Amino acid sequence: MTYDADVIVIGAGLAGLVATAELVDAGRKVILLDQEPEQSIGGQAHWSFGGLFFVDSPEQRRMRIKDSHALALQDWLGTAGFDREEDAWPRRWAEAYVDFAAGEKRPWLHRQGVRFFPVVGWAERGGYDANGHGNSVPRFHITWGTGPGLVAPFERRVREGVARGLVRLAFRHRVTGLSATAGAVDTVTGEILEPSDAVRGTASGREATGSFSLRAQAVIVTSGGIGGNHDLVRAQWPARLGTPPQRMLSGVPAHVDGLMLGIAEAAGASHINKDRMWHYTEGIQNWNPIWAKHGIRILPGPSSLWLDATGKRLPVPLFPGFDTLGTLDHIMKTGHDHTWFVLNQRIIGREFALSGSEQNPDLTGKSVRDVITRARQAVPGPVKAFMDHGADFVVERDLSALVRGMNAVTKEDLLDEAAVRREIVARDREIANPFTKDLQVTAIHGARRYLGDKLIRTAAPHRILDPGAGPLIAVRLSILTRKSLGGLETDLSSRVLTGAGEPLPGVYAAGEAAGFGGGGVHGYRALEGTFLGGCIFSGRAAGRAAARAVG
Repeated sequence: MTYDADVIVIGAGLAGLVATAELVDAGRKVILLDQEPEQSIGGQAHWSFGGLFFVDSPEQRRMRIKDSHALALQDWLGTAGFDREEDAWPRRWAEAYVDFAAGEKRPWLHRQGVRFFPVVGWAERGGYDANGHGNSVPRFHITWGTGPGLVAPFERRVREGVARGLVRLAFRHRVTGLSATAGAVDTVTGEILEPSDAVRGTASGREATGSFSLRAQAVIVTSGGIGGNHDLVRAQWPARLGTPPQRMLSGVPAHVDGLMLGIAEAAGASHINKDRMWHYTEGIQNWNPIWAKHGIRILPGPSSLWLDATGKRLPVPLFPGFDTLGTLDHIMKTGHDHTWFVLNQRIIGREFALSGSEQNPDLTGKSVRDVITRARQAVPGPVKAFMDHGADFVVERDLSALVRGMNAVTKEDLLDEAAVRREIVARDREIANPFTKDLQVTAIHGARRYLGDKLIRTAAPHRILDPGAGPLIAVRLSILTRKSLGGLETDLSSRVLTGAGEPLPGVYAAGEAAGFGGGGVHGYRALEGTFLGGCIFSGRAAGRAAARAVG
């Protein structure tokens, strides 16, 4: 029996690169397929902020953060809320991932040259009880170099495999089918797409110029999720979140279409937890878009006043940065698909970060000088560009003009100035009160007890309507599609399982296609910094297991 390679890897994103790199280390021959052109190698990870979840890291200890494996596992399980029969493997993956994050993850990456920004971020703070959702302590470590910096060592290892004759890169190869011989999946078929010089992230065309059929002893599916396919997002939208939004922004390029998941299902794979997904509620239209409906997520500090589309304040504990999906659930019940941040220049200058490698040129470019310059600016350059050009931003000196501008953005008179003023003034009264009953104000004071937040992420408490802190700013926020939390069910060796719970011979999966492991390692919610890390952990497991199987 003749094979074209030992293993075929489908998808050249982070998980696919990691799996291929591990196969190269084991001396296996690999064909790495991707429907996009070579300039898009690294996939979604390239566009990311490079956030990684570590437990009891040197960076945490330097920031006086006390973390532990037990606390992290408590946070993960409280966040995931595993409650289904099919959560058996996801839960085992969760336990294994926390072991990895508290153990060899950081030193293993460090040996490959990956470095980290010294200030640890505090994402998904929760706001419930000790067994509920959220990170009890800051755990969000930003890669020095952001997403490209994290992709680089694995791309280097893969290209070294190319130089050694172990890896064949086959871009513009779009998979349309998997088939088996004697019960084991060993053949990958599809279309060869026309060459494309499309800039990374832009539409590359789908005109087929031929077909292909390749055979290997094993296939690893690392094709990503569904975030660029709004029709599929709506089809899989969870009933618990009501009707899907009519208007959504895309946090990923259109080629993140989820079609490979259906192809794997047709070959016998079990695809579980389809209704679990991760979409951000703080999306803004990119004023300089790269792909269609391109949205950027605001990574907010805790001080902005969060109002629904009609000007009502969001309930406790739905503060900026506390509970993404809890906020999404609430928004979907309001009858509108947008909300508002109301703040001022002092808050935006300190508390707004924008997700994405291209929105953080200082960190992406590994420039200490630019990081220092950014810290000294009243408003960082990328944020100021949105203030000046963003369609969702309203900047005014007085509240009356601000509310008129907000209504103009939506082309609906949903906001009443008197009602908005009442919410802001009530909040401002609490700022001067050290014994406040306002839990968001309490959260602001609590955030500033953490050195990292006090230094660069949380403005000193002050009145939003303080003229000295102006101008006033309102930002319309939209739902931003991002991640699939469900996926192909896998065991701890990343072997894809069938509906009967048995391994599907010859097939492995990793990354978002596998729900970052097991078919849903995050359960219902994520702790952040766990998506890229999930690609790395599951990609490594898949590569190593496949290497053993074909050896």
